[in-house]
Amino acid sequence: MTEDAFLFLSPQAWAWLIAVPTIILGAVGTVVPALPGPILVLIGMALFDWIDPSSSLSWKFYLVQGTLVAVTYVVDFWVPAAGVKRFDGSDWAVKGAVAGSLLVFIIGPVGLIVGPIAGAVAGELLAGKEARQAFRSGIGGLWGLLGSTAIKLLLVLVMVVWFAIAV
Repeated sequence: MTEDAFLFLSPQAWAWLIAVPTIILGAVGTVVPALPGPILVLIGMALFDWIDPSSSLSWKFYLVQGTLVAVTYVVDFWVPAAGVKRFDGSDWAVKGAVAGSLLVFIIGPVGLIVGPIAGAVAGELLAGKEARQAFRSGIGGLWGLLGSTAIKLLLVLVMVVWFAIAV
């Protein structure tokens, strides 16, 4: 393909060329905390809809997709806390895991990984629990983090499959 021919791709071809890498980057960002994964997936879909004149994704599509994006962020905070509770963590450990998740806003993406674990351990130690139980709660936070990642990947997969069907 010559350079001039590349400029004259159809709007639908341009839409795919721009949307697919954005969606893939978003899927990667679902696992890598440095990227706002589900938001990038939604942006890729919106870019496709905006660029391709034959695409007509409905407001209901965007409403549900936006809700799924919001759910992924709730999962980021709730599931690690549930993991702590599952490993017999006290209420202090659960609150510590949730508070630790907020470290993402202070120390960046590393906070999303380290935060729930360190928060659960700190919560248990503040509650006067033994180091063994504090470590157990931290392990629960780690399992919760892994579980939340799996749930987010599933939600992003649902988003992408629905998009593929809709276009």
